[in-house]
Amino acid sequence: MADTIHLGHPPIDVTLKHSARARRLSLRVSGVDGRVSLTLPKRASMREAQEFLHAKEDWIRKHLSQRPEATIIAPGVAIPIEGHSRLIAETRTRSVKLMDDHLLIPEGADKAGARVRAFLKVLARDRLAEASARYSAVLGRPYAKISIRDTRSRWGSCTSDGNLMYSWRLILAPKQVLDYVAAHEVAHLAEMNHSPAFWAEVAGLMPDYEAPRKWLRVHGGGLHHYQF
Repeated sequence: MADTIHLGHPPIDVTLKHSARARRLSLRVSGVDGRVSLTLPKRASMREAQEFLHAKEDWIRKHLSQRPEATIIAPGVAIPIEGHSRLIAETRTRSVKLMDDHLLIPEGADKAGARVRAFLKVLARDRLAEASARYSAVLGRPYAKISIRDTRSRWGSCTSDGNLMYSWRLILAPKQVLDYVAAHEVAHLAEMNHSPAFWAEVAGLMPDYEAPRKWLRVHGGGLHHYQF
């Protein structure tokens, strides 16, 4: 079970993780939710952890202060959908409607976040199912099923049983980014690793995958700044 240290004033919660494979202390500030974690070698003491964190406190606070503020979903707020900014607007409609530059939602600002999230989950599932089916057909290997979640540590996964999982927040990214993640996970149906053979499968499905892969690495954390 992970321990927690409360660092400084105001306190910063730091999660401690002991690892048998760690050779040194390793500090991480998540670009997704700002959580701070410290990985320690198995035999490292609590005193070593505390001394290390006190020495790094200014660095930690600097990184936390540079994180962009969360965007709360509400009427009048712009949100990217398939990489294109849409302004959320209330109107007399019974369902959420996607327009060229707007996302129209039923009146009732208190339910805006839940309505937009529900709509985006369905849209994400449709887009990811289509992309997965397309790449699966090219690869010649069927998948078992698709699930959509709000994951923080990964954008997608593929099990040995052929089950695909994706983050619905991919619908906020440009279309080619969503397509890349689908190609990546479908490629695991052939290669359950990240060997050169695996990347050859990805390239066969999506020859220009490097650009969307880089976009996700650089900008992916920002997709979690939208709060519903």
